[in-house]
Amino acid sequence: MHTGVDLLKNVRVQAIIGPQTSTQVKFLAELGNKSRVPIISFLANSPPRLPSQTPYFIRTAWNDSSQAEAIASLVQRFNWREVIPVFEDDDSNARFIHDLVDALRHVNTRVSYRCKIHPSAGEDEIKGAISMLKSNWTSVFVVRMSYQLALKFFKLAKDEGMMDHGFVWITASGLTDIFDAVGSLALNVMDGVLGVEPYVNDTLVYQNFRQRWREKYRSENPGSSLNVPIVSGFYAYDTVWALALAAEKAGFVNSDFLPSVTSNRSTDFDKISTSKAAEKLRGASLKSDFTGLTGKFLIQDTQFQLVSTSYKITNVVGQETRVVGFWTPGFNISKSWGKKDDLDIITWPGGGENTPRGWLLPANKTLKIGVPVKHGFGKFIRSENGTPKGFCIDVFEEVMDNLHVPYVYEEFGNGKGQSNGTYNDLVYKVYLKFLSLQLQYCFCATVGHEEYDAVVGDVTILANRSFYVDFTLPYTESGVRMVVAVRDQRQKTAWTFVEPLTADLWLGAGAFFVLTGFVVWFIEHRTNQEFRGPPASQIGSIFYFSFATLVFAHRERIVNNLSRIALVVWLFAVLILQQSYTASLSSRLTVEQLQPTVTNLDEVIRKGASVGYPKDSFLPGLLERLKINHKKLIPFNSPEEYNEALSTGTVAAIVDEIPYLKVFLSIYCDNYTMVGPTYKLDGFGYSFRCTLKFLSASKAFPRGSPLAPEISREILQLASSHRMTELEKQLYGDKTCPDKDDSQTSSSLTLHSFLGLFLITGTSSMLALILHIVITLYNHRSHLISASRQSSWHGLLAILSKIFNEHENSSNTPDKDEPAMADVHHTTESPLSISNHIIENFNSDTDVGSPEGEGTPGREVSIHDPDPPSFAYMLSER
Repeated sequence: MHTGVDLLKNVRVQAIIGPQTSTQVKFLAELGNKSRVPIISFLANSPPRLPSQTPYFIRTAWNDSSQAEAIASLVQRFNWREVIPVFEDDDSNARFIHDLVDALRHVNTRVSYRCKIHPSAGEDEIKGAISMLKSNWTSVFVVRMSYQLALKFFKLAKDEGMMDHGFVWITASGLTDIFDAVGSLALNVMDGVLGVEPYVNDTLVYQNFRQRWREKYRSENPGSSLNVPIVSGFYAYDTVWALALAAEKAGFVNSDFLPSVTSNRSTDFDKISTSKAAEKLRGASLKSDFTGLTGKFLIQDTQFQLVSTSYKITNVVGQETRVVGFWTPGFNISKSWGKKDDLDIITWPGGGENTPRGWLLPANKTLKIGVPVKHGFGKFIRSENGTPKGFCIDVFEEVMDNLHVPYVYEEFGNGKGQSNGTYNDLVYKVYLKFLSLQLQYCFCATVGHEEYDAVVGDVTILANRSFYVDFTLPYTESGVRMVVAVRDQRQKTAWTFVEPLTADLWLGAGAFFVLTGFVVWFIEHRTNQEFRGPPASQIGSIFYFSFATLVFAHRERIVNNLSRIALVVWLFAVLILQQSYTASLSSRLTVEQLQPTVTNLDEVIRKGASVGYPKDSFLPGLLERLKINHKKLIPFNSPEEYNEALSTGTVAAIVDEIPYLKVFLSIYCDNYTMVGPTYKLDGFGYSFRCTLKFLSASKAFPRGSPLAPEISREILQLASSHRMTELEKQLYGDKTCPDKDDSQTSSSLTLHSFLGLFLITGTSSMLALILHIVITLYNHRSHLISASRQSSWHGLLAILSKIFNEHENSSNTPDKDEPAMADVHHTTESPLSISNHIIENFNSDTDVGSPEGEGTPGREVSIHDPDPPSFAYMLSER
């Protein structure tokens, strides 16, 4: 510091290069502000204050914020969720740690603990720090300290077994080049370490400079093991080069320091003058833009520092360091510079190539697992001769077998088969263990109350519990529902036979019966004697024939092809309607239509009925929030008690979590069902101690157990395997018990279900009717033409009535047109008297003895049997 004042006061320099320590940087930055002389540092990685507060301090070293991003990207690449910085406790590392924590937070990685080591720490202090690291779950460390302190630290860490399998050590820039500076002393104790340092492109200029530097250094320092300059040496070279270029641009200026305006010049600091020439040199330096040894040398005007650089990632393997990848702002982590690809193979501490998972069980540590003590629902958790058993234990052991973590169970009971509290109390025991560890971290003292490291059992994941512990992913179906009794809602009455069809379908079917009967009668009655007779007889024939088709019992013989077509389509519709009716009626008479006695909690509240719930659970709070009176809540312990309460009517419903209800229904499926909405929860999970670490007495960083995500991943793998299916089959059994709700009951058949069928048969009947009318009018066209000339509309109606009402002893198929009708005198007689007129004026070419009707194959002169064959008989004869 005295040297800086002397340079400015006496020598009157126009620029200063080289402050190294944080103390030097702070002091010289203030001198630069006062004298307006640029202070340039190629070693200061972080500004002492905001750039606007120190405008004459220019940093030409790598930027710590970009280095922090590179380290965070490396951590993210391997999906490590927690990192511990280990750094030398001085001001130069304060800004870097801040940048590192921010960068890690952006990639969802926690900094659970910060290990600070004093620069003058002895062996005992360093061992104490290493012991604290060993007692932590996290095994990923970022180290930044001086060469001397780093050598002592890694040597002791190796002696403590922390340079073995499972550990990850990342050195920040400033320490990474220790291998070039110290050589084998560092390589021997840092095998497997990853290093991050600024990337210097291996250009021809760089190679020439390195060769010249090596020759000069060896000639001046014979026997030295240093072969190449460290990275900061390249930045120093570029800094001097940039200042020389700036001096050329500014031009040679004589010393022009102005006297200080301070009246009281009692100190040397106050006697420092200002220089306009130095300010001009600063302006030229900020405009530096060239390609140096370290790459593009460009100063950011607002930050007074170099633009972010690229970094290379090195790996110590034996007695050498290998480049395994690069980080660039645009491509992030990659194997090759300027490309997007994966990292090269890394050799980790201990010599393995498998990526460490980022956490290790603390040395000589066995997890103490708390297990609940409960009665009922032993399929989930129970004790057999002091050994926990059940579905929850089976899943946990399947998961832990793959993690190879030692653990021991301890029941949360009083030794007499009774629990020591609720599930909330059990979860809180895990939190108490966490608090005792925090006191140990803060005060380096052992405190009492050895509680649980984790809880394994049917513990539901709740929001209030997550404030104290971390949960794994759920391994059961989540949610709360209620189970109620079921009863047969169908009443068998004398009128049950009409229930299969709705009223609109009954009326619609009846209408189509009558329509089809009318169409067949209208087509057949002119040529078929069985459809003739008095009006009352013909009306009876219409209804009898149409409804007889329902059971295929009609006996009338059909002689017209059009009526046959309409009848066949109708019989097809009747067959479908009859079979549907029979199936629906059979279901109503023989199958129980089970429906729940209540369908939701609102109905239970309206009835004022009681509700059951599992004892010592969180459900009373949930039910009270759902407006159920706490006096109506009754606790139960087991499926047997659930069954007794529901069967006797003690409660109208049992509210519980879905896994419990599924176990209950696997035993009592026939009499009960799950109903109502599902109140979502997160299911069963394992709870673990939070690894929250205090940085000071009043500040904490986010919590998270490293074991919880590992077990969650194992649960996901187990859930997708056949083994989980086997465990669930042991829990719920092979029998499935579907919900008994309204969707399982048979409802009445509606008109809409048969609308298409009725549309087809109605269309075919109407087409047959229209074709019959058209053909008949066409065959009598000559009579109609004659009648239309001579008669009024009353006479025309009478002729039409005569045509469609007269009986023809015709064969089935016409060979000739219908005989012409005699002229009808145009009188004022009523239409009913017209039938007494004699039909005359037959055409001379008409065969009177054999009139032909439409749609019949020929005259059929025969006497019908008194008992014509049935429809079924006619089908069998075909």
